[in-house]
Amino acid sequence: MAYDYIIVGGGSAGSVLANRLSSRSANKVLVCEAGQDTPPGQEPPEIRDSYSGTAYFDPRFHWTELKVHTQVVSHNNPDENRPPLRKYEQARVLGGGSSINGQMANRGAPTDYQEWVERGAEGWGWNEVLPYFKKVERDLDFDGPWHGKDGRIPVRRIPVEHWTKYASAVGEACKLAGMTFLPDQNGEFVDGYFPVTHSNAEEQRVSAAMGYLDAGTRERGNLTLSTETQVKSLLFEGTRCVGVTARVAGKDVEFRGREVILSSGAIHSPAHLLRAGIGPVGHLKDMGIPVVAALPGVGQRLMDHPSISLSSFIRRGARVNAHTRRHIHLGIRYSSGLPGVPRGDMFVAVVNKSAWHAVGEQIASLLTFINRTYSETGQVKLNSRDWRAEPTVEFNLLSDKRDLDRLMMGFRKTAALQMSAPLRAVTDNPFPASYSDRVRKIGVVNARNKFLTSVVARFLDGPAALRRYMIEKFVVEGFTFDQVMTDDDALEAFVRKAAIGVWHASCTCRMGRPDDPMSVVDTQGRVKGVQGLRVVDASVFPIVPCANTNFPTLMTAEKISDAILASR
Repeated sequence: MAYDYIIVGGGSAGSVLANRLSSRSANKVLVCEAGQDTPPGQEPPEIRDSYSGTAYFDPRFHWTELKVHTQVVSHNNPDENRPPLRKYEQARVLGGGSSINGQMANRGAPTDYQEWVERGAEGWGWNEVLPYFKKVERDLDFDGPWHGKDGRIPVRRIPVEHWTKYASAVGEACKLAGMTFLPDQNGEFVDGYFPVTHSNAEEQRVSAAMGYLDAGTRERGNLTLSTETQVKSLLFEGTRCVGVTARVAGKDVEFRGREVILSSGAIHSPAHLLRAGIGPVGHLKDMGIPVVAALPGVGQRLMDHPSISLSSFIRRGARVNAHTRRHIHLGIRYSSGLPGVPRGDMFVAVVNKSAWHAVGEQIASLLTFINRTYSETGQVKLNSRDWRAEPTVEFNLLSDKRDLDRLMMGFRKTAALQMSAPLRAVTDNPFPASYSDRVRKIGVVNARNKFLTSVVARFLDGPAALRRYMIEKFVVEGFTFDQVMTDDDALEAFVRKAAIGVWHASCTCRMGRPDDPMSVVDTQGRVKGVQGLRVVDASVFPIVPCANTNFPTLMTAEKISDAILASR
């Protein structure tokens, strides 16, 4: 079976590539997606839901065996005192992360893309990427030089008058703290608080699959979508990639192509390269894999945005309302002021509802994450040559002390908001929150968790003394609000233990100059040292931008699609 392009992964990048490359009728395009299809009009209701908490924690849409280290792993003694493994909800469904994520539609800072250029991604400065961000979107609220009106992904904002009373209280607290209200988050990149932009229309998610693999696109005779198809290996003749082998409906199938494009994300794309013999020589030899191309950067410098949460009980009347099922109405962008750090390096997502269940509706969170992180010592490596085995993933969050310092500062900043009069009027019992195994287990969508949380929720809505007891007994884990506010050592210990990423894995197959030993692909995604193989997804980012990664990934796929079409 011969194709012009074989796309490995039907996530955000893969959906864009499939649409754009098949728009030229002479191109025969195959998409191999390991997860299930989401046909137009038949998407699971959990995916279409404007509230993302049900899809996000539904194991039907995940790589269920994937676990990662988020805390720093010692390189001197990597096998001793290893930090705990955490489950990692990596999407396994058509549309990828855009089918289960929080639908946040932001782009990052112009300074991010200037740094991309400085790190070797020539042609990827702000002025070069902005047209592709605009090409992605159909902004339902704003027009002008910052916005697209004809793209396949609609974006909008929850109007201030439709915010929950909790969100409105946070906005009032921001105003009292002297912050500027920004009507448009994706306008000029400056500090302030704003209605968050999200990829949603008419109270329904619009994933990359919904936007780019619509009914009209699927009717193209030159496009084949093969879902529930897991690629086992890349096929090489010498140093040319000529296709893939895949498991389809329990059988092994070989697909041949003029070019293979890996769009499997920053964890699985490098794993595909490593299994094919492309990566650090020492690691490949340790695994007994013949070297096809010596690229020491494959799997290295994994990045994410480190985050922590300050949560609280929301009083009745301030919780989610009838206007929207969206759980994040506003965000805050601010500058830490650390020397040498660009402005807008910090972000707070104001979360009105912490989980899909009854207790989740009673708990709000101020989720602080580091927009411009400096921790880039993470890595992805193989633990087995077996294509079924998940790789070893070490994020090494907070490996740069600037990130630890800024999360501690960020916690104090959100605590000041939490203790302001507007928030005290609508919340109670603040506590430092941890996304622990216990929280994760209760977050799995099933009947047992629905029943348990409905029982606990009744107690939480009871007398204040009972609520305080229930929160301290069953919700708080390890640290109290008073502890971390009065003891810097306790705050540091909490941040080191509780900090997790926000599912923005990136940078493991970085774009860069040909003479940069740690670059993996060129500025068009072509893998160095081999032919017929590209990587197009968040793994090619030189640094993770100051944004949720979905829209930068869509932009990247649009830009490289143009380059591919222009080269033929």
